[in-house]
Amino acid sequence: MDSFCSMERGWGCPMADPGAVPFTVNIPRESRQKQNFRTVIWTGNHLQLTVMCIPVCGEIGLELHPDTDQLIRIEEGQALVRMGKSREKLTCQRRIGVGDAVLVPCGTWHNVINAGNRPLKLSSLYAPPQHPRGTVHRTKADAEYEEK
Repeated sequence: MDSFCSMERGWGCPMADPGAVPFTVNIPRESRQKQNFRTVIWTGNHLQLTVMCIPVCGEIGLELHPDTDQLIRIEEGQALVRMGKSREKLTCQRRIGVGDAVLVPCGTWHNVINAGNRPLKLSSLYAPPQHPRGTVHRTKADAEYEEK
């Protein structure tokens, strides 16, 4: 195989985030297999793919990305999404499920809450990348500690 092209995970390619090389991945399968709060799957120059596992009664946590647009897609489970222009005024609230996506423009406060009775599995695209290449946060507490 050309070193410029990475194989899909699950097809015998154990590497973590190969970086800005062509890459294929089955996102729903990758999301369902991961148990970490956040795993960065691929980081390019202008785009990043992560998968997340949010425990029952858990949430991503209220956040805002001032310079990053985000697409969040539910791969397994049920979620409550809250968004708004300010931390105190989350005027958009929706329940979503498998296959649903949320588009979060930069500068928008947002949170995704597990609204089901099993772990919530989701994928997230960031443009530009939000996390260091290869980031793995085992728990939300690990993510919060590293982001301080």
